[in-house]
Order: sequence, then C-alpha cells, then structure tokens
Amino acid sequence: MAESLAPALTRSPTPALDTEAATAKSVCRGIARLFARNDIWCLPEMPLRNGRHADLMGVDPKGRVIIVEIKVQRGDLLGDGKWPDYLDHCDRFYWGVPPALDRGPLESADYRPDCCGIIVADGYDAEILRPAPLNPLAAARRKVEVERLARAALRRLTVGGDPDCAPWGQSE
Repeated sequence: MAESLAPALTRSPTPALDTEAATAKSVCRGIARLFARNDIWCLPEMPLRNGRHADLMGVDPKGRVIIVEIKVQRGDLLGDGKWPDYLDHCDRFYWGVPPALDRGPLESADYRPDCCGIIVADGYDAEILRPAPLNPLAAARRKVEVERLARAALRRLTVGGDPDCAPWGQSE
C-alpha cells in the first residue's frame, strides 16, 4: 500500500501554484533587468518593518526607494487588500504584472493610479506602462529603509557564501 502512495507524494499537489510561482519569478527577473539598465538595484522578498514583504524593493541612483508588488493572477490582484501598507516604505510604488494579465482593475480608483505605476514584464525584459509618481519619504524614513535594504542585501550575500556565518536566531 505504501508503495502505491509514494508517486502521489512526490507530485506537486497544486500544479497551478507551480505555474504561478514560475510566472512571478519571470516577472521579477524581467523587472530586475529593466531596473539594472537604469541603475536601480533591487532585492526580492524584502521584509518591511510592518511585517509585510515587498516582492521587489530597490534603490535608484538618487537614493529613492522603489517597491514593486508582483501579481500574476486576477484573483490575487483583486483580493489584495494589503498593498497600501507598502506606500509608507517607498518613494515610488509599482505593480508588476505579466503581459497576459488584465490590467483593467489597476486603472480603478481602488488601485490609486495617481500614486502607483505599472510595469509589464516577462522573463527577459520589462516595460514601464505607467510611471510611478514620486511620493517622497521623509529623509529620516528613507535613510532607515535604505539602510535596512543594504543590510539585508549584505546579509544575503555573506550567508550565501558561508551559510554557517548567520547569527543565531537573526532574520532579516
């Protein structure tokens, strides 16, 4: 009996989630490439002080903080009520979406087009369809966010090279 269950246990229980994760990874890669060409360097899955995680968080050449929230499914986009929590942690906020996703909801007042940009991306490149307006953070707040981002990047680089280097019980 156990032998007959083994193949089922090794299969992914939700292939749709695997596809969504692969699409999100591709969108992230395309946006990172666009940003790199524009001297904007970012880190994926950046924890914020409010307990949220930014899908991408980066710094532009002028030291301004950029956050991108990636959505690959309409239901996930429509059900996301937490995205305004990111606005207090960045100077510019973008939605990152794959080319096939219906962007209509992002034009509605609920998604505040007055303060949110849109980037369409695939695994190779990205294009800014609507630039994100600048909503400057207070200088002290920006300094804190940039320092947290720098420390997280340095921690990931160091621990990536030496996993035993991580301090006990410390996370980003």
